[in-house]
Amino acid sequence: MTPSPLRILVTGAGGQVGSEVAAHLPHHDVVSLDRAACDLADRDSVEQAVAAAAPSAVVNCAAWTDVDGCEADPERAVLVNALGVRHLAVACARAGAHLVHVSTDYVFAGDKDGPYDEWDEPAPRSVYGRSKLGGEREVARHAGSWAIARSSWIFGRRGRNFVDTIVGRAREGAPLKVVDDQRGCPTYAPDLAGALARLAVERRAGVFHVTNQGRCTWHDLACAAVELAGLDPSVVGVTTTAELGRPAPRPANSELSGAAWAAAGMTPLRPWREALAEKLAVPAPASAGAGA
Repeated sequence: MTPSPLRILVTGAGGQVGSEVAAHLPHHDVVSLDRAACDLADRDSVEQAVAAAAPSAVVNCAAWTDVDGCEADPERAVLVNALGVRHLAVACARAGAHLVHVSTDYVFAGDKDGPYDEWDEPAPRSVYGRSKLGGEREVARHAGSWAIARSSWIFGRRGRNFVDTIVGRAREGAPLKVVDDQRGCPTYAPDLAGALARLAVERRAGVFHVTNQGRCTWHDLACAAVELAGLDPSVVGVTTTAELGRPAPRPANSELSGAAWAAAGMTPLRPWREALAEKLAVPAPASAGAGA
């Protein structure tokens, strides 16, 4: 029996993940808004968007995800990723809408030996991580009905992402050096979007870690992408995080264990290599616009 259609609002719908959510909700009324239509930093914009849509659920894919940019401009990071999420959480509570919020592996310090599960204590080391943890806390305090989906190393079919950058540079014959001292779980945006849609429709509550199965280093991911694109993976050299000297600290360990997801009886996402092969075999769809 097909469930009754729900109205679901998607914010950040111009980005890698937000642009994919509607495809997983074919029997529901989806309102997709990009940053121009719903700017988290603007309280009035958020309240008007939620009130106008009158949704049963909201999937929030909007964020400022430029890690080094956040380090240079902490005020903007907090305004969008923390205070902006407060605006949305309050508006959802007023509307009686279930809020599904996307968060990140950067809320953890990255020094644990094994994978982080949903009950590990966050300890972010970057401005980006602290701002995203702030957003999580705003959701828990103000949303009423909510789920938080932490994910990591997202690559999709639209917008800028690591996989497209690496494959593009390999095709151009540009020199490539990728860090081999950070490990994590790559996540395909369409697969994550499907999980978010399920959390919204089923009104699942709590914190979930949602990634594709398997772990690797950034260098492993780069080599796999180049090889699947039909190029020689030996062109991908090795470097270290220290040698790169990026402004914001990166977690050495970004592995997320989906213990809560599995315990809730939900099917794990497919292995990341399988998802990567699909991405590189299928042409990207037309651009959905600028990301949020």
